[in-house]
Amino acid sequence: MQKQYVRRLFDSIAYRYDLLNHLLSGGVDFYWRRTAIETLASRKPKRILDVATGTADFAIAALRLNPEEVVGVDISEAMLEFGRRKLAAKKLSDKIRLEIGEAENLKFPDNHFDAAIVAFGARNFENLEGGLGEMRRVLKTHGTIVVLEFSRPRKFLFKQIYFFYFLNILPLIGRIVSKDKEAYRYLPDTVIQFPDGEEFLDVLRQIGFSSVRRRSLTFGIATIYCGEK
Repeated sequence: MQKQYVRRLFDSIAYRYDLLNHLLSGGVDFYWRRTAIETLASRKPKRILDVATGTADFAIAALRLNPEEVVGVDISEAMLEFGRRKLAAKKLSDKIRLEIGEAENLKFPDNHFDAAIVAFGARNFENLEGGLGEMRRVLKTHGTIVVLEFSRPRKFLFKQIYFFYFLNILPLIGRIVSKDKEAYRYLPDTVIQFPDGEEFLDVLRQIGFSSVRRRSLTFGIATIYCGEK
Protein backbone atom coordinates (compact mmCIF):
# COMPACT_ATOMS: atom_id res chain seq x y z
CA MET A 1 0.00 0.00 0.00
CA GLN A 2 1.50 3.33 -1.05
CA LYS A 3 1.71 6.10 1.55
CA GLN A 4 0.86 8.68 -1.11
CA TYR A 5 -2.41 6.89 -1.88
CA VAL A 6 -3.42 6.65 1.79
CA ARG A 7 -2.44 10.27 2.41
CA ARG A 8 -4.49 11.50 -0.54
CA LEU A 9 -7.44 9.36 0.49
CA PHE A 10 -7.58 10.70 4.03
CA ASP A 11 -6.85 14.26 2.96
CA SER A 12 -9.92 14.05 0.74
CA ILE A 13 -12.33 12.87 3.46
CA ALA A 14 -10.85 14.74 6.45
CA TYR A 15 -13.69 17.27 6.55
CA ARG A 16 -16.28 14.48 6.96
CA TYR A 17 -14.17 11.90 8.80
CA ASP A 18 -15.57 12.39 12.33
CA LEU A 19 -19.18 12.57 11.14
CA LEU A 20 -18.83 9.38 9.12
CA ASN A 21 -17.07 7.51 11.93
CA HIS A 22 -19.87 8.24 14.37
CA LEU A 23 -22.63 7.79 11.81
CA LEU A 24 -21.42 4.49 10.37
CA SER A 25 -20.70 2.98 13.80
CA GLY A 26 -23.91 4.24 15.37
CA GLY A 27 -21.78 6.14 17.88
CA VAL A 28 -20.30 2.97 19.36
CA ASP A 29 -16.80 4.08 18.32
CA PHE A 30 -16.75 6.34 21.41
CA TYR A 31 -17.25 3.26 23.60
CA TRP A 32 -14.57 1.31 21.73
CA ARG A 33 -11.97 4.02 22.25
CA ARG A 34 -12.85 4.53 25.90
CA THR A 35 -12.68 0.79 26.57
CA ALA A 36 -9.32 0.51 24.82
CA ILE A 37 -7.88 3.38 26.88
CA GLU A 38 -9.14 1.79 30.10
CA THR A 39 -6.83 -1.18 29.49
CA LEU A 40 -3.98 1.21 30.33
CA ALA A 41 -5.49 2.55 33.56
CA SER A 42 -3.49 0.33 35.90
CA ARG A 43 -0.26 1.30 34.09
CA LYS A 44 -0.71 5.02 34.70
CA PRO A 45 1.37 5.98 31.63
CA LYS A 46 2.96 9.41 31.75
CA ARG A 47 4.01 9.63 28.10
CA ILE A 48 1.65 8.36 25.39
CA LEU A 49 2.16 8.19 21.63
CA ASP A 50 -0.91 7.95 19.39
CA VAL A 51 0.07 6.68 15.94
CA ALA A 52 -2.22 7.39 12.96
CA THR A 53 -4.01 9.82 15.25
CA GLY A 54 -6.22 11.25 12.47
CA THR A 55 -8.38 13.97 14.04
CA ALA A 56 -7.10 13.07 17.52
CA ASP A 57 -10.11 11.26 18.99
CA PHE A 58 -7.97 8.49 20.51
CA ALA A 59 -5.44 11.00 21.82
CA ILE A 60 -8.27 12.92 23.49
CA ALA A 61 -9.62 9.72 25.02
CA ALA A 62 -6.12 9.05 26.42
CA LEU A 63 -6.39 12.18 28.58
CA ARG A 64 -8.64 10.14 30.89
CA LEU A 65 -5.38 8.62 32.18
CA ASN A 66 -4.01 12.02 33.26
CA PRO A 67 -0.71 11.66 31.37
CA GLU A 68 1.99 14.32 31.35
CA GLU A 69 2.46 14.14 27.58
CA VAL A 70 0.35 12.96 24.65
CA VAL A 71 1.73 13.14 21.11
CA GLY A 72 -0.27 12.23 18.02
CA VAL A 73 1.29 11.57 14.61
CA ASP A 74 -0.35 11.06 11.22
CA ILE A 75 0.64 11.17 7.55
CA SER A 76 -2.37 13.32 6.58
CA GLU A 77 -1.89 17.03 7.21
CA ALA A 78 -5.57 17.64 6.49
CA MET A 79 -6.60 15.21 9.23
CA LEU A 80 -4.16 16.83 11.65
CA GLU A 81 -5.53 20.28 10.85
CA PHE A 82 -9.05 19.18 11.75
CA GLY A 83 -7.60 17.58 14.87
CA ARG A 84 -5.91 20.84 15.87
CA ARG A 85 -9.18 22.74 15.40
CA LYS A 86 -10.91 20.19 17.61
CA LEU A 87 -8.26 20.53 20.31
CA ALA A 88 -8.52 24.31 20.18
CA ALA A 89 -12.31 24.18 20.49
CA LYS A 90 -12.01 21.87 23.50
CA LYS A 91 -9.16 23.95 24.96
CA LEU A 92 -6.84 20.94 24.84
CA SER A 93 -4.08 22.34 22.63
CA ASP A 94 -1.73 22.55 25.61
CA LYS A 95 -2.30 18.88 26.50
CA ILE A 96 -1.91 17.14 23.11
CA ARG A 97 0.71 17.82 20.43
CA LEU A 98 -0.03 16.76 16.85
CA GLU A 99 2.77 16.17 14.34
CA ILE A 100 3.11 14.92 10.79
CA GLY A 101 4.79 11.53 10.81
CA GLU A 102 4.90 7.99 9.46
CA ALA A 103 4.39 4.87 11.56
CA GLU A 104 7.36 3.14 9.94
CA ASN A 105 9.74 6.03 10.68
CA LEU A 106 8.85 7.63 13.99
CA LYS A 107 10.91 10.70 14.88
CA PHE A 108 11.32 9.83 18.54
CA PRO A 109 14.21 8.33 20.52
CA ASP A 110 14.30 4.75 21.76
CA ASN A 111 12.62 3.97 25.09
CA HIS A 112 10.72 7.27 25.25
CA PHE A 113 7.02 6.46 25.78
CA ASP A 114 5.17 4.49 28.45
CA ALA A 115 2.38 3.58 26.01
CA ALA A 116 1.98 3.53 22.23
CA ILE A 117 -1.57 3.37 20.91
CA VAL A 118 -3.29 3.23 17.53
CA ALA A 119 -7.02 3.13 16.73
CA PHE A 120 -8.27 2.02 13.31
CA GLY A 121 -4.95 2.96 11.74
CA ALA A 122 -2.75 -0.14 11.89
CA ARG A 123 -4.39 -1.58 8.79
CA ASN A 124 -3.29 1.56 6.91
CA PHE A 125 0.40 1.06 7.70
CA GLU A 126 2.37 0.59 4.52
CA ASN A 127 4.36 -2.07 6.37
CA LEU A 128 2.49 -3.53 9.35
CA GLU A 129 5.51 -5.18 10.97
CA GLY A 130 7.61 -2.07 10.35
CA GLY A 131 5.06 0.23 11.96
CA LEU A 132 4.48 -2.00 14.98
CA GLY A 133 8.24 -2.49 15.30
CA GLU A 134 8.76 1.26 15.43
CA MET A 135 6.09 1.55 18.11
CA ARG A 136 7.96 -1.06 20.12
CA ARG A 137 11.26 0.76 19.62
CA VAL A 138 10.01 4.03 21.11
CA LEU A 139 8.41 2.25 24.09
CA LYS A 140 10.22 2.03 27.39
CA THR A 141 10.98 -1.44 28.78
CA HIS A 142 7.69 -2.85 30.09
CA GLY A 143 5.84 -0.21 28.07
CA THR A 144 2.48 -1.19 26.57
CA ILE A 145 1.09 -1.18 23.05
CA VAL A 146 -2.68 -0.93 22.55
CA VAL A 147 -4.14 -1.51 19.09
CA LEU A 148 -7.85 -0.96 18.48
CA GLU A 149 -8.85 -2.26 15.07
CA PHE A 150 -11.80 -3.54 13.08
CA SER A 151 -12.10 -7.32 12.97
CA ARG A 152 -14.33 -9.88 11.29
CA PRO A 153 -17.29 -11.31 13.24
CA ARG A 154 -17.42 -15.12 13.32
CA LYS A 155 -20.90 -15.88 14.65
CA PHE A 156 -23.36 -17.28 12.12
CA LEU A 157 -26.14 -14.93 10.96
CA PHE A 158 -24.62 -11.86 12.63
CA LYS A 159 -21.57 -12.41 10.42
CA GLN A 160 -23.77 -12.50 7.29
CA ILE A 161 -25.73 -9.39 8.28
CA TYR A 162 -22.57 -7.51 9.18
CA PHE A 163 -20.77 -8.28 5.93
CA PHE A 164 -23.82 -7.30 3.87
CA TYR A 165 -23.83 -3.93 5.64
CA PHE A 166 -20.05 -3.59 5.49
CA LEU A 167 -19.69 -4.43 1.81
CA ASN A 168 -22.83 -2.77 0.46
CA ILE A 169 -24.47 -0.21 2.73
CA LEU A 170 -21.39 1.35 4.34
CA PRO A 171 -19.63 2.22 1.05
CA LEU A 172 -22.85 3.73 -0.28
CA ILE A 173 -23.38 5.97 2.77
CA GLY A 174 -19.71 6.87 2.82
CA ARG A 175 -19.74 7.83 -0.85
CA ILE A 176 -22.86 9.99 -0.47
CA VAL A 177 -21.64 11.86 2.62
CA SER A 178 -17.94 12.19 1.79
CA LYS A 179 -18.37 12.62 -1.99
CA ASP A 180 -15.42 10.24 -2.39
CA LYS A 181 -15.99 7.12 -4.48
CA GLU A 182 -12.87 5.30 -3.28
CA ALA A 183 -12.58 5.97 0.44
CA TYR A 184 -15.37 3.80 1.77
CA ARG A 185 -14.72 0.97 -0.63
CA TYR A 186 -11.15 1.05 0.61
CA LEU A 187 -12.28 0.52 4.24
CA PRO A 188 -13.95 -2.90 3.73
CA ASP A 189 -11.04 -4.05 1.58
CA THR A 190 -8.47 -3.27 4.27
CA VAL A 191 -10.53 -4.90 7.03
CA ILE A 192 -10.95 -8.10 5.02
CA GLN A 193 -7.22 -8.29 4.28
CA PHE A 194 -5.99 -7.33 7.75
CA PRO A 195 -4.85 -10.13 10.12
CA ASP A 196 -7.21 -10.31 13.09
CA GLY A 197 -7.70 -12.39 16.22
CA GLU A 198 -4.91 -14.83 17.01
CA GLU A 199 -3.25 -14.04 13.70
CA PHE A 200 -2.62 -10.46 14.81
CA LEU A 201 -1.37 -11.61 18.21
CA ASP A 202 1.15 -13.78 16.34
CA VAL A 203 2.38 -10.67 14.52
CA LEU A 204 2.89 -8.90 17.85
CA ARG A 205 4.81 -11.90 19.19
CA GLN A 206 7.04 -12.05 16.13
CA ILE A 207 7.98 -8.40 16.59
CA GLY A 208 8.96 -9.08 20.19
CA PHE A 209 5.96 -8.12 22.30
CA SER A 210 5.16 -10.33 25.28
CA SER A 211 2.01 -10.90 27.36
CA VAL A 212 -0.08 -10.34 24.22
CA ARG A 213 -3.83 -10.53 24.64
CA ARG A 214 -7.02 -9.45 22.94
CA ARG A 215 -10.57 -8.46 23.79
CA SER A 216 -13.39 -8.70 21.30
CA LEU A 217 -15.94 -5.85 21.20
CA THR A 218 -19.53 -5.64 19.93
CA PHE A 219 -19.86 -9.22 18.64
CA GLY A 220 -16.40 -9.12 17.08
CA ILE A 221 -16.77 -5.97 14.98
CA ALA A 222 -13.71 -4.50 16.70
CA THR A 223 -10.91 -5.93 18.82
CA ILE A 224 -8.46 -4.50 21.35
CA TYR A 225 -4.96 -5.98 21.20
CA CYS A 226 -2.38 -5.38 23.93
CA GLY A 227 1.24 -6.35 24.43
CA GLU A 228 4.28 -5.40 26.47
CA LYS A 229 7.84 -4.59 25.49
